Amino acid sequence: MKFEIVSPIDNIETIASGSSIRVLPLLKKKYGKGRWYKKKGTATVKLADCSYRSAEVHWYEAHGIGKRDLKIKLPFLD
Repeated sequence: MKFEIVSPIDNIETIASGSSIRVLPLLKKKYGKGRWYKKKGTATVKLADCSYRSAEVHWYEAHGIGKRDLKIKLPFLD
């Protein structure tokens, strides 16, 4: 699903880190070594049909690499 984050991400939590991330070998191969974290938070997103919804956003993050592979989780929060 195509989307764009239009507000700051709030309520950020770490879901997993290090070896407890299932796709850790893929992240290291694709983006490089780092201390990887899987995080989640809430934000307002603009969907492909130009509607705005509040959604839970998940992503992977490492120091020096940044946020990668952002996903929105359904159902929407609003």
